[in-house]
Amino acid sequence: MRKSLPWLVALFASTFILAPLVTEPFMGYRPEHLPVFMDQPPIQPAGYAFAIWGVIYSWLVASAVFGLVKRCHDGAWDIVRGPLALSLALGTLWLSIANATAIWATVVILIMAGVTILALLRSPTKDYWWLKVPLGLYAGWLTAASVVSLSITLAGFGVMSYDVASIAGLLLAMTAAILVQLMPPSGPAYGLAVSWALFGIVVQNGTDSIIMSVLAGAGIAALGLINLTRRGST
Repeated sequence: MRKSLPWLVALFASTFILAPLVTEPFMGYRPEHLPVFMDQPPIQPAGYAFAIWGVIYSWLVASAVFGLVKRCHDGAWDIVRGPLALSLALGTLWLSIANATAIWATVVILIMAGVTILALLRSPTKDYWWLKVPLGLYAGWLTAASVVSLSITLAGFGVMSYDVASIAGLLLAMTAAILVQLMPPSGPAYGLAVSWALFGIVVQNGTDSIIMSVLAGAGIAALGLINLTRRGST
């Protein structure tokens, strides 16, 4: 099984990046998925922020190819490959799931975020740009995206209002991101991806929801401070 891990990561990285080309585009959860529907929830970043997927897709594929060619039998990479392969396999299916059901899409993306963070925290410091950086961007964006999905689904099924769910979700995402970022193996790319999502929330809300913009701005500052402090101490 261990010998197959580099090939599985390469395979699922390929299917992950190809999935949007053969799957119906996901434009957000639909009214038929959520009994209480809102077109632009406060927790959802501005549309431009999702362009980060292009960077993540490309870097993950480059990382998988490098790992297969140059680090095929590297034990330090192997401990990362199991959870990463699971995340990429689930990610391949996620668009189809999200176009069918908000609940299961939320469950799947939360699992993806969890196992990707695990992979990131296992990643070695060597091959920094080939492994830790793409993993950090992927894990950071999934942290934000999974909480966005959770907040929208809770509000969409009437558990709480969209405003309350958005504030609670933002606080949850910031808390999780700060805790992960405080762990030295996470690396700065993780915080950068989360900050990109938080800035998208600031742009989305502007002065329409000051509390969301202020909280997101505070999250960006906290993550930046952690990275600056860590860099200054090394």
